[in-house]
Amino acid sequence: MVQTMLLNDEVQLLRKVPYFCRVDPCKLKLLAFTSDRVCYDPGEELFSQGDNAEAAYVILLGEAELFTHTAGEDIKIGEAGCNSIIGEMCLISSSLQAVTARAKTEVEALRIAKDTFFKVIADNPRINMEISRTLAENLRGSRFNGSNRVEHLVS
Repeated sequence: MVQTMLLNDEVQLLRKVPYFCRVDPCKLKLLAFTSDRVCYDPGEELFSQGDNAEAAYVILLGEAELFTHTAGEDIKIGEAGCNSIIGEMCLISSSLQAVTARAKTEVEALRIAKDTFFKVIADNPRINMEISRTLAENLRGSRFNGSNRVEHLVS
């Protein structure tokens, strides 16, 4: 299932992520080039709740499930599929991972290291606007319909 993608293919996939849709393609090419391609088998964890937030992950292929560990059990709170980014909010807030992300299927993702992520944000003010907009929508959505914020982050 895992396919080898060309850098231009990765740029096109990154453009489908809301944060990156208005970023200059040359900067997306640099982002794709400086990010690590990672693959996970079903059941493998991308990151665990309580880990230091070291990277954000853009799901290129497959699906990951998001869990929170409460009262001794994992409770599924959402899923992330192609063109989703996960782990970025903990990077931004400098907090520990709030959830565990586990591959539901084979997953291929771009792992964007913290320093690379912040460099892209610093070089692209539009990303700040997209992050702010997404946060506002998440807060509004969770306040009005009582749903879990994490579910909105990955949909």
